[in-house]
Amino acid sequence: MTKKERRSQHDLLQIFPGIFKIDDKLATLNAYPGNTVYGERLIDVDDKEYRLWDPFRSKLAGAIKKGLKSSGIKKGDSILYLGAASGTTCSHISDIIGKNGIIYCVEFSERPLRDLISVCEVRDNMIPILGDARKPQEFKKYIEGKVDFIYQDVAQPDQIRIFKLNSDMFLKDGGEGFICIKSQSIDVTKSSKEVYKESVKELKEYGFEILQEVELSPYDLNHLFVHVKK
Repeated sequence: MTKKERRSQHDLLQIFPGIFKIDDKLATLNAYPGNTVYGERLIDVDDKEYRLWDPFRSKLAGAIKKGLKSSGIKKGDSILYLGAASGTTCSHISDIIGKNGIIYCVEFSERPLRDLISVCEVRDNMIPILGDARKPQEFKKYIEGKVDFIYQDVAQPDQIRIFKLNSDMFLKDGGEGFICIKSQSIDVTKSSKEVYKESVKELKEYGFEILQEVELSPYDLNHLFVHVKK
C-alpha cells in the first residue's frame, strides 16, 4: 500500500477547478484513490487524497507554475489528447474532469502506449487509442461527438496544421485547446522565438483566438505553451 503524507486544510489552496497547491506544490484531487501513475507522492487532507504534480514531467503543470491564467479544463469535460505518451499529464487531467468526464488519449508509438493502457485500466475515464495525430480520420470512429477541449503535445514539423485538422474534425465551436509548440521539431535553423512567432501567426490565420502564451523554461526548454479558443 502506498504511504500517504498528511496535511491540514490550511495547507490546501485551490488555484483552478480541480487543481490545488499544497506547500506551494501543485496537486490534483485523486479521482481514483490509492492509485499512483509515475511514483508521485500522495497527500491526505481531511480524508481526501491528492496527487502531487511534477512540473518537470508535465508541460501543463509547468505552464501553471509559469503563470498560466486558466486551466481551461473543468469537471465533466470531454478531452482529445494528442500525444498522450505514457499518460502522466493525462492522468492529472483525468483527476480534474472526474469520472463523468472522458479523455481520448491518442498515441502513435507502441512502447508508451503499453504504459498508457496500464494507466487506463485503472482510470476508466481515459480511453487509449493507437493513432497518428496527422490522420484524424483514422481514429474518428473511437470518438463520440465533439469534444470540449484539445490538448496537443506532438513533435512534428507541421504541428500547427495537425492542431487545425483535429480541431476542425473534433472541437466544438467555442471550444478551447492547449498546444505545446516544440521549436526544434519545427525548424532547427531558426531561433525558438522566431518559430514561436510564426506558429502563433499561423494559429491566428487558422482562426484561433490566442488566450495566452507561456514559455516553459526551465521545465521544458524550447517549448511555448499556447492556450487558444476556436
